[in-house]
Amino acid sequence: MAVTDEAIEKIKGMIVSGALRPGDRLPKESELAADLGLSRNSLREAVRALSLIRILDVRQGDGTYVTSLDPQLLLEALSFVVDFHRDDTVLEFLAVRRILEPAATAMAALRISEQQLDALTAQLDALGAAPSVEELVACDLEFHRGIVQSSGNSVLCSLLDGLSGPTTRARIWRGLTQEDAVSRTLHEHRAILSALRDRDAEAARSWATVHIASVEQWLRSTL
Repeated sequence: MAVTDEAIEKIKGMIVSGALRPGDRLPKESELAADLGLSRNSLREAVRALSLIRILDVRQGDGTYVTSLDPQLLLEALSFVVDFHRDDTVLEFLAVRRILEPAATAMAALRISEQQLDALTAQLDALGAAPSVEELVACDLEFHRGIVQSSGNSVLCSLLDGLSGPTTRARIWRGLTQEDAVSRTLHEHRAILSALRDRDAEAARSWATVHIASVEQWLRSTL
């Protein structure tokens, strides 16, 4: 094991064991290096690596702290990695969305508030019957983000937020090339919203599946 990897594992062990908790300040570099049996240089590299993936927060002139370890914060690294996807993996991202998002939508049906439902309705109303493709895709992202947030599962929300990026371009291209894509998307949004208002988890799950599968189907036919 490389010395930097060993240093990362030792700091990770301290956090996992509870010796360091969210918000805690790490001991001084010289003290921590001595306690862990590491060189200061390898410790420094480990801290730099862990700060990049939002495990540690290096504050100049103050010290190094364990972050909140909130799922949304930690999964920001996923969004960064996902941005490097190749076009031929978009279908795989859609397949993952088709597994996770209907489940989140079904969960939201049992938890979403009337105020949240009204906000989603107002969002669709403001979009109108003939939005541009760009407007529709932007609304689509916000519409689904709002629903998934209502599922009450922050990990699921962060995962889906990170996975939505690669499919954005596919959705725009579909809107530009498939004749009824805009009207179908609007119809599917209304159907999902109606199922949520009825507190019908299975109908919400089914419509969310149809909604994602329609993009997936179109993309398969064009590749």
